[in-house]
Amino acid sequence: MTLKYAFKTALTGLKTHRSRSALTILGIVIGITSIIIVMSVGQGAEDLIMDQVKGLGSQTIIIEPGREPEGPSNFAELFTDSLKKKDLEALKNTANVQGIKGIAPEVIQPAVITYGNESTRTSIIGSSELIADIFEIYPSEGMFFTDDDIRQKASVVVIGSEIKNKLFGRSDALGEKIKIKDRVFRIVGIFPPKGQVALFNVNEMVIIPYTTAQQYLTGTNYFNAILVQTENEELVPRVAKSIELTLRESHNITDPEKDDFHITTQADAAERVKMITTILTSLLVSVAAISLLVGGIGIMNIMLVSVTERTREIGLRKAIGAQDKDIMRQFLLEAVILTALGGVVGIILGAGISFLVAIILSKFVAAGWSFAFPIPAAILGLSVSALVGLVFGIYPARQASKKSPIEALRYE
Repeated sequence: MTLKYAFKTALTGLKTHRSRSALTILGIVIGITSIIIVMSVGQGAEDLIMDQVKGLGSQTIIIEPGREPEGPSNFAELFTDSLKKKDLEALKNTANVQGIKGIAPEVIQPAVITYGNESTRTSIIGSSELIADIFEIYPSEGMFFTDDDIRQKASVVVIGSEIKNKLFGRSDALGEKIKIKDRVFRIVGIFPPKGQVALFNVNEMVIIPYTTAQQYLTGTNYFNAILVQTENEELVPRVAKSIELTLRESHNITDPEKDDFHITTQADAAERVKMITTILTSLLVSVAAISLLVGGIGIMNIMLVSVTERTREIGLRKAIGAQDKDIMRQFLLEAVILTALGGVVGIILGAGISFLVAIILSKFVAAGWSFAFPIPAAILGLSVSALVGLVFGIYPARQASKKSPIEALRYE
């Protein structure tokens, strides 16, 4: 019997019991759909985070307090006070670190902003003008505060468009005075609407000089982070190493295992994000793959029932010359066609649901969330579904091929 005829015979057998065939592939459809959704959402999340990481610029180095977190128990170290003014001065010294274009300390403090009867709560960022260059965000009205404002601990502020709308509506805000923690600040600049840049929403940004933030808001003498911009991208590894050595000397650290700071470049952040998303996606895919196993067992069960029901058909075919391999090929093809069809339906269904999920997430979670169709996952899903049919179809097919034609014809 030719492969073409065996294929037609297998299709005829499946069409005879359409409802059973549809129910049989349900487990495969659910499994492949789940895998497509998980990988699509995972890829979308990775793309979103990577875009935000790239928003920092390839020349940016981030210095944060505490050792690099290796688990949930280590995150408390991010709030240590290991980065201070002496470290900032040491990094600005060209004798210690060469190739730095600019340095921007960061002090972050949640606070309530008020103007008249209007108020809103947000995170106040104390930094320098370099933060505007790093994020490529510049005021559309007014200007950024200057180094003189930083030295004088001036009460000036640059706000985002959404903060402006919440407090002032359509009225002019430039030059107006707002209160942050009962201290009056004068608005010197307003950012245009830009949305998410790196890990910050520019529309809700409120930036003041870092010296002002330390003096009047936090009452501390340390930084939450220090951003360093190199003169060019090629210098990043060398500058990062120099920063590491300088801070160890500043903190009197001789053992690298006892570092009370950690340094992150864009390449490091991208690699870390990719590793985390890959691990999480793989974990979720492995859970979803369990339904493929369940579906495969279901297919084997149904195929065994089908073999029993079609015993007389098998006997008749053997009586007119069909060989064992022909019977086995027919039933094996039925199983493979069933699972492959389930894989195709699962891919289409998974892509459709993933698209809807991406639309919902872009509206309610992050505007930059985009739909990502994982082509490798689709190919893998189709291949795995066909493989499941092959593996779980062998036993029923062998059982069918072993039947004696005389005994099969006598079966009632």
